[in-house]
Amino acid sequence: MNADTIIGVPFESRPLRSLLQEAFEPLQPPSPEQSQRLFKIRSADSAGQRSSASILVNRMYAWRGYDTGKGPAAQLPERITLLASEDELTIGTITIGFDSGAGLCVDQPFSLETTALREHGLKLCEFTQLAVDSVMRSKRVLASLFHVAYIYAHRMMGFDSLLIEVNPRHVRFYEGMLGFQVLGQPRMNPRVNAVAVLMRIDFSYIHEQIAMYGGRPELALQARSLYPFVFSVAEEASIVGRLKRTQPDVVFSHLPQVQPNSAWPVWPQA
Repeated sequence: MNADTIIGVPFESRPLRSLLQEAFEPLQPPSPEQSQRLFKIRSADSAGQRSSASILVNRMYAWRGYDTGKGPAAQLPERITLLASEDELTIGTITIGFDSGAGLCVDQPFSLETTALREHGLKLCEFTQLAVDSVMRSKRVLASLFHVAYIYAHRMMGFDSLLIEVNPRHVRFYEGMLGFQVLGQPRMNPRVNAVAVLMRIDFSYIHEQIAMYGGRPELALQARSLYPFVFSVAEEASIVGRLKRTQPDVVFSHLPQVQPNSAWPVWPQA
């Protein structure tokens, strides 16, 4: 495994149909007979990697009519972009935004909601720029990106509340497949020139779902969510250990309101 690789993940070779459509159809665990491929998740630490992520986001969002604009030339200190790649082909990406003096992207259309959450003492973060290649798309790629982003935001940084903005058509997917809840009314998002819905989830809920279903794709029919396709408790502990060894500066000193969650217990084996 390369030094910059967070984890290598096997996944099914059969391309899946729309994840939004499949959210309301019977979930099938991967067949043992399916040939396995491997993708890797890493942080986008170079301009070339960030450009690759931006190209995928623009390609996947543009056909929906979203104005994504240009990706940043440099990685902002309050944000981490993750890449999923097979060989050197980028097949998925997600960006984590950490609350700081600069605020969050969701503040622009949803400042009333985010202000109220901060006043309640919640440590906010956001996931943005989520895209999975339509040809390579699989639940395993999406779930793995989401899980590693969770590890960065919660296990490494100590944030406790996650926000996302989604198209109103996708609300049911994020409610059913991950457990998000709608917060407030739909509003126009000027960054993408489209109506958006703000959704929130507590990391404590994600913690519980990983403990029950993580690394157990055979439970996909029972859970009817993405959580059976995330990593197991033991795999998560291994990822946390690797990040602490290879990226000890991931807890940013310029975010004084957030302390590392170093006392988080190791979960028992399921």
